[in-house]
Amino acid sequence: MALTVGLWGFSWIVMKTMVPLIGPFDLVMWRYLIAFPVLLIMLLATRQTLAFPPLWLTLGTAVFQTMAFQCLSQLALVTGGAGHVVMLAYTMPFWMALFAWGLLGEKPTKRHVVGFVLAGVGLTGIIAPWQGLGSLTASFIALAGGVCWGLGAVLAKKMFQRHTLNVLTVTMWQMLLGAVLTWPFTLIIPQRPIVWGWELSLGLAYMAVGASALGWWLWMSVVRRVSASVAGISSLGVPVLTVILAWLLLDERPSAAEVGGIVLILAGLVIVTSAGMRRRLPGAARR
Repeated sequence: MALTVGLWGFSWIVMKTMVPLIGPFDLVMWRYLIAFPVLLIMLLATRQTLAFPPLWLTLGTAVFQTMAFQCLSQLALVTGGAGHVVMLAYTMPFWMALFAWGLLGEKPTKRHVVGFVLAGVGLTGIIAPWQGLGSLTASFIALAGGVCWGLGAVLAKKMFQRHTLNVLTVTMWQMLLGAVLTWPFTLIIPQRPIVWGWELSLGLAYMAVGASALGWWLWMSVVRRVSASVAGISSLGVPVLTVILAWLLLDERPSAAEVGGIVLILAGLVIVTSAGMRRRLPGAARR
């Protein structure tokens, strides 16, 4: 999860620099279209299975997590014109916990509730709604992206619970389905022309290989191994890292509310992940 947070946290910095170079739907389609053969080559080289996973759960995961979340987040980033709007997408852990409760029967413990409350207050500090959220439409789009990611991640967890699957194979098919499902939007919805050059090429290489192929493979591995609630709240490390990187690389100095939000999110992460470890360890090891 730490590697996933690192890859995805930096990806928001990369995406911000790519906004003038490529439209949101073109970016999503191309990153997945490049990531698919990268993972295919890895599977062929290691002689792992290429079998297509269970259809409906795989398709549901692709629609909500792989395609809808990314497209809505990119659209909100472009139309909202404010980095804080993107943070609304990271309400995902709270939606994921809700869907996991209803679809997987993962009832949160008291420690989980405390951790979620702290992380929720911290995320509010980073978003800072009292400073304005820019376009109201963009805010709702970003929030819808978070809901879609939460539902898609729970469907992925359900698939791993029901079936014994190769995570790398599942990720490869997710990349292909994400590209195919996004392609019609690149034709229907007007976007800025693509400005091809070395900057866009480097950005696409990172988004395809680092953030998509490797990032989604790591994320799926996390979803398979831990509860949906723990996986979801762990992703809040991404906006925390994004704020820090934006400060260091883009000279976007965080406010006092953002610094306080980072501290609260980290506290919530520690509480929730330690609760998961306590449940997995035997009594002697726990002591």
